[in-house]
Amino acid sequence: MSFRIDPTRSFVEEIKHTGRELIDDAIALLKDQPDGTDRAVHDARKKFKRIRALYRFLEKEAPDFRKAENARFRDIARSLSAARDAAALVETITYLQGVARSDAERDALATAHDVLSRRRDAATHEDGDLPKRIEDAIQSCEDGKEALSALSLSHGEKTALKMIRKTWEKQRRKALDALGLCHGQAHDEYFHDLRKSGQVYWMHLALLQKLWPSAMRAKRADAKQLVKLLGHEHDLSVLAAFADREPDSFAGGETLALLLDAIIDRQQALREESLKLADHVFAETAAREAEIVALLWKHAAR
Repeated sequence: MSFRIDPTRSFVEEIKHTGRELIDDAIALLKDQPDGTDRAVHDARKKFKRIRALYRFLEKEAPDFRKAENARFRDIARSLSAARDAAALVETITYLQGVARSDAERDALATAHDVLSRRRDAATHEDGDLPKRIEDAIQSCEDGKEALSALSLSHGEKTALKMIRKTWEKQRRKALDALGLCHGQAHDEYFHDLRKSGQVYWMHLALLQKLWPSAMRAKRADAKQLVKLLGHEHDLSVLAAFADREPDSFAGGETLALLLDAIIDRQQALREESLKLADHVFAETAAREAEIVALLWKHAAR
């Protein structure tokens, strides 16, 4: 499906329609698994992120619904994450191998790749209750669809404008707060918050792209590139935390030392590149951009 809202239709009904389609897509992925279980889980979890981003627009007018459904789809995603998290560590090593700086580092990364690949395969093999968790996830999705169908809100233009303006400004303020903290202190959690803000931002830009296709598409491309960079940065933080937590998983101190050095070097480069791009992506003030988006909606809706 196209993750777009039509401004000539009721905003609330468009949210409900888009939400139902996203839930149906997630259910179909988990039931049919066209490219295997791991891929189905990965793609379904991306749908859940979009649902949660979509429901942010309902926070002011339906706070209880938004809180409950945000928790529902967050918990569904977490219930399916164990094997996927193990696979993500292998993908992070593969990424590091592509930017290795020396033969010694390449050898250490190859060793780490073998270790984490075996761990991933074991996690996948031992994940015996995954079919049951997928079954439970599908049922939870069905429950979420029922809750969405039962949602009743005003369909008026004033309500739509209020929802759009308030949500856009709040999310942009979160992004600017996270960006300021990242510039001030290089804590993993601050970059993770910036990444989450970037994810919501590009999803919202995609959702409202019809308001001004060329401008929204350009901003979305920059935001998505920012999320990609910060995604690699976050993956490296997760890998570093795993290495600190389970140093004995790696053969010998030299492998571990070279792995951590590779992580630190690449993470620093990613942070510098991300901050430059984030300054560009979030250059406009939150209030001004929210007002612009609301005016675009008002014009497009007429």
